[in-house]
Formats: sequence, structure tokens, C-alpha cells
Amino acid sequence: MANSQLDHTLILLDHLRSILVALGEAEQVPEESHALFLERFDELRAQLPVEPIESQYLGQDLICQVITRYPQIAHLVPRDLLWFFAGDCLHYMPDEEIALYQALEERRFEAEENDEPFDWNQEKQLLSLSGEDSKH
Repeated sequence: MANSQLDHTLILLDHLRSILVALGEAEQVPEESHALFLERFDELRAQLPVEPIESQYLGQDLICQVITRYPQIAHLVPRDLLWFFAGDCLHYMPDEEIALYQALEERRFEAEENDEPFDWNQEKQLLSLSGEDSKH
């Protein structure tokens, strides 16, 4: 797994955690179960850099739980996290979005094969724009 992809995922997890913390501080969720959920979220955050493959199932479970437990913030879950953890998380992505991420992965793989630099966010933006152009 590329370090830049892992670093990007960790940044997104930190961002999502800050949203979850703010949700708890706004007292919009039961405090006790929310605190336990944050503990599990922190376990994922700590385990992912050490055991990225073994962390996949925990990540899938927690990201899906964010969407089902906290529907009021489901739209704030970074789409890259759904793609990264895959599995059941993909149920929350429409087919068009999955196709976009598949194309992104193909571009990333091609860049790695050719020892070329690859900027995930820039490529995603380019693909999104070209997808919008084809709809018009």
C-alpha cells in the first residue's frame, strides 16, 4: 500500500473524527455509546498505519456505523474513506461514483507501473470534471 494513500486516509479519518467529536459536544447523540464508538474509532486510527490490511474489516464496520448511527452527518463522510475500506462501504456509493473510483485506481496503477508521479486529489478532480462534461 502506497504511503501517500495511507497518509491521505489517516488525514481523512482525523477529519471525520473531528466531526464526530463536534457531534458529541453538541449533545446530539447518547454520550456513553458515543464515547465507546470514539474509542473504537481511535483503535482503528492507531492500528491502520501498523496493520493496514488487518484493519480493513474494522474500518468497513466503523465507517458503515458512522453512516447508520449518525445519519445527520452521513453526507460529511469523505467518499475516499468509503472507497478505501470498500466492502460494505461500497453500498453507500452510487454506480457512477464507483466507476469514477475504479478509473482513478487504474490511473494510479498505470502511474506506478511507469514510475510517474500521481496526485490522487488532482486526478479525482480531473476525472470528475470530464465526467460532468460528458453528461452535458
